[in-house]
This record gives sequence, C-alpha cells and structure tokens, in this order.
Amino acid sequence: MLLRPSLIRGIREGDVIRVDTSLVTVPVTVIDRYGKYIPNLRRSDFHLYEDGQEQKIAYFATVDQPFTVILMLDTSGSTQFRLEDIQDAAITFVNQLKPDDSVMVMSFDDSINVLVRPTTNRDAITRAIHRSRTGGGTRLYDAVSNVLRQQLRTISQRKAVVLFTDGVDTTSRRATYESTMREAEESDAPFYSVDYDTSGMGVLSPNGGGWPLPGRRGAIILGIPLPRPGVPGGPGASPGDYRLARTYLHELSDKTGGRFYNGDSLGGIAQAFAQIAEELGRQYSLGYYPKTLGQSGQRRQIKVRVNQADLVVKARDSYIYSDKKSDPENKNTKQPYISETR
Repeated sequence: MLLRPSLIRGIREGDVIRVDTSLVTVPVTVIDRYGKYIPNLRRSDFHLYEDGQEQKIAYFATVDQPFTVILMLDTSGSTQFRLEDIQDAAITFVNQLKPDDSVMVMSFDDSINVLVRPTTNRDAITRAIHRSRTGGGTRLYDAVSNVLRQQLRTISQRKAVVLFTDGVDTTSRRATYESTMREAEESDAPFYSVDYDTSGMGVLSPNGGGWPLPGRRGAIILGIPLPRPGVPGGPGASPGDYRLARTYLHELSDKTGGRFYNGDSLGGIAQAFAQIAEELGRQYSLGYYPKTLGQSGQRRQIKVRVNQADLVVKARDSYIYSDKKSDPENKNTKQPYISETR
C-alpha cells in the first residue's frame, strides 16, 4: 500500500509530488445501480478520506492508463488432467486486456517459477503460459509472499494480481496464512482470486463434476483411483483444509480491494477471467500523502466517495501503515526460491 516516491513513474503533468512521506495508492472501481462501469470520471469527481480526514488527491490514473497484471497459475497435481484447458482460459483472459497492458506470468507447485517478466508482447505471454507444467505440492503462501514482497515493488504503474488456485497450501517453507495477510494489507495491488474446487474431484470437468470415491475426497479416472489432493505421499487435504482455503482466498481479495470468483468448472473459470479483465479495464487509481504520519503496523481506515449521486464506489476500506523500504534488492529479506524460465 505504501510506495517510495522514487518508485513512482508515469506521474502525469500537474500531479503533486512530495518526497518526505510515502504515497498511498488506492485502486477504485465505480459502477451505477445497475452494475454498469462508469469510465469518464475526473480527479475532481473523487473525495478520499483517511480516518475521517479528507486527503488531497496527489495522483490520479484514469481507466485509460496501462495496467500491469501478475498472472499466478497454480500448477500443482490437481490440475494435471485439465492444464491445457486452464492455459487456454488464461490466454483468453490475456487477450481481453488492452494492448498496452503488460502481463507477468508465474506458476507455482512445489517450486515457484517466473515464466515471463512484464511484457505487452502477447506472443511471448502465450508461449510462457504454454510452458507451465504440472508439478507436485502447492507453495501457495510462499508464492503470494514473493509477489507481495518482491515482484509488485518493481512495478510502478497501475497493477493487479490474478491468482488461480484451489487455495490449499501444502509445501510452503517460509510464509504462512497470517504472514501473507499482514503483507497484503501493506500492498497497493488488488488480488483477484479464481478458486477451483478439487475437494470432490480429481479433475475439472466442463460442468464442474467429478467421480468421487465413496467416503473419500478423491476421484476415479478410467477405473483408476487418483490420490487425494494434499501433500504428496501424505493423507491428503481434509474438508477443513478446503474451508480454510476458501476463507484465505476471500480474505486476500477483500483486504486488497480485489474480488473472489468461483471457478468450479471450465466455464466458470473462463467467465471469472472475463469479468476480471472487464473490471481492470474500468479501474481508476488514486494516490495521496497522509496528512498525519503514523507508526508502523497502525491500521488506517479509507473511504472514497464521488460527487455524482447513485454511484457505487468499490475500494479497499483500510490499510496497514508501514515504514518498510520498498527495496526489491534488499539482501536482508528472505525470499522463496524462484526459478525463471525463458
């Protein structure tokens, strides 16, 4: 949520820049009572409050300014039999973004892989998505932490994260549910979570169905039982694990001002990606320098309003104040191992 001014590029002429405090950026979506996006608002149409005190809007990005999207694909064992369909849905999503929007592609299973750095080259993005391969466990928390602590801090323009996963972490080595939530509340990028349910099936079917084993959470393909999702070789994920996973994805999206989507079928995944692409193309970004400095770890409430009546504003409602340096090269910050595939 807090950015060093030295990392902010692309500020438009007339924007006010101060260097003694950190800029707080707030992604904002505005719709009417019928759910239609409102695309032509100006800086003067918005009012932004922190802890009830109105703030001066120092940075304003319209819906026409480019976005950078980090696309995170869970390629753990549960995606094995539908990976190609998932890849096709992801490519369709990318093609629905605006031509000037950049995309970074990452995949994670029991390793975390950068498949392509942010680029507008759609051919390079497509090739990167096709290079994703199914692995074993799921280092979800480690992958989310790396995006929050490292990848996002190298991106200065409007940005968002699209996370496709079943939400069940099995093999993270450093990050936890709690630690990633703390980091998310300090971030300035919304997370859009697309959840696919592997609790009662071994694969994603076109209609979201599977062939569950009686009394178990697994599946049968061609008469062969598939292992239950979870730690490879272990007892598998329990119903409680899946409830926790759904709670995690909901909370991650809510805390960052994003949105949670169900993707229990291939059609559901495609629809979720289409809705995310539409929302990103209609999103504003507001920035301000807090009038009152705070202590690291302090929660502050945010409220965004617009002048026009009967419009609904969607934005995160709070953030955690932090004085941490946004330095992706900080050698003292431990990061999950990342491999880069080209």
